[in-house]
Amino acid sequence: MRTIRTGLLLVAAQLAALAAAPAGGGAGAAPPPGAYYLQSAVTGLNAADAGGPVAQHNPKGNEDHQQWTLRPQDTGAVLESADQAGRCLGRSGGQAVVVGCADPAARWEVLASGAQTWRLRAPGTGDYLSVAPKPAGAVYPAAQAVSPAGPLADFYLTPLAPPTVPIPGPGERTLDQMTFLTAHNAYANGVDGGFAPPFVNLAPNQARGIDRQLADGVRGFMLDIHQTPDGAILCHDSCFLVSRPVALWVDLQRIVDFLAQHPGEIATVFLEDYVDPGVLRAELARVRGLPDVLFRPDTAGVRERGWPKVADMVASGHRLLLFTDHSRAADQAAGLTRDSFGVMYQREWTVENYWSMGSGIGSSDWSCYSRWYGADDVVPLSRTEPGFRPLFVMNHFRDVAVAPTASSDNGKLLDRAERFCRPAARKKPVFLTVDRYDLGNPAAAVAALNGYADAG
Repeated sequence: MRTIRTGLLLVAAQLAALAAAPAGGGAGAAPPPGAYYLQSAVTGLNAADAGGPVAQHNPKGNEDHQQWTLRPQDTGAVLESADQAGRCLGRSGGQAVVVGCADPAARWEVLASGAQTWRLRAPGTGDYLSVAPKPAGAVYPAAQAVSPAGPLADFYLTPLAPPTVPIPGPGERTLDQMTFLTAHNAYANGVDGGFAPPFVNLAPNQARGIDRQLADGVRGFMLDIHQTPDGAILCHDSCFLVSRPVALWVDLQRIVDFLAQHPGEIATVFLEDYVDPGVLRAELARVRGLPDVLFRPDTAGVRERGWPKVADMVASGHRLLLFTDHSRAADQAAGLTRDSFGVMYQREWTVENYWSMGSGIGSSDWSCYSRWYGADDVVPLSRTEPGFRPLFVMNHFRDVAVAPTASSDNGKLLDRAERFCRPAARKKPVFLTVDRYDLGNPAAAVAALNGYADAG
């Protein structure tokens, strides 16, 4: 993963906005009693009972002691461990710890600090539950602290099952209210051409070519591109020893042709991008009809007005989104940014969970945390901006695509999306990304998620 200046700017803007929030109680009624995750607004991680201390953990659904029941007590409130009765979130000195619920150190004043964020103040003091400060050049420590107010004291109280509303009708629903079946390493299918050296070629991520994927309802495509003397080529890790590799423009042409033949459809391409911007621009120039279907959120006012209605995208004909995981800063240094020719920087428009659930066999890790979380690059899944919600890309696959494992995992896709990842991101996934989409019926999860929209 690359660290980028964009990530630093996003975090700086978020911290500035949070710092401007009232320190002791903005407008808004106290949250109702109920079961919640207590999520840092800065890191996106959850407060968890770590066996005495309270620490930040990767969001993990109903596992790992991360659920708290908020209820009034005396003149304040307590947060009791949802699965360990009598144990409440409390404090001891400058540390957050679990104490008995009757202990005065378990009582908090819950004060609004923003439209959706809260601060937990120790009654009669200026101290708040907080995230421990981050040392320079390091990631945020796991420890939860008790310290004076500041941006690190802002938390979301996220319901275990965030509320929903019926999805608006076809003419009213917006792009971020939809969910699309997405193929991880869509090019690595063994049908359209080679994608890796011979041994790796034995474990394709997909079993059907791009044309068949489109016909089957896949609408998101993750593609890895590497630079060779022939241009931007689709390969896994590198193109060395790859037989019959496919050029990026060939698969993009398939997608553009499909959109031309199906004027009501929308598609999205995510590039794991290892090529120079000039090479990518030349590759896109080879795709006939691309400018006619390309949707550019930067020129469509998405950041100011939110994502458009799907019906409006269809009416305009602009129905293909292109994203890159490349660094804007690196492109600026090279003198050519990819968004100047319509390829958007993914960190600026999306959030995405960490890509792997584990190896190709055995147990898996269902926790849902940001792919972009490090010393210099923090983009929490819960990130949002006034009037604009990043599109949530939910990865659900392993290091290696093993057919029986993929089939089992895909059958659990909806459960993970609703119980683990949707609360972690505070929004439903727009892209459900899987290996072997032909196994385990992930399309059923897509259909279920398209039955509702997030409330608020």
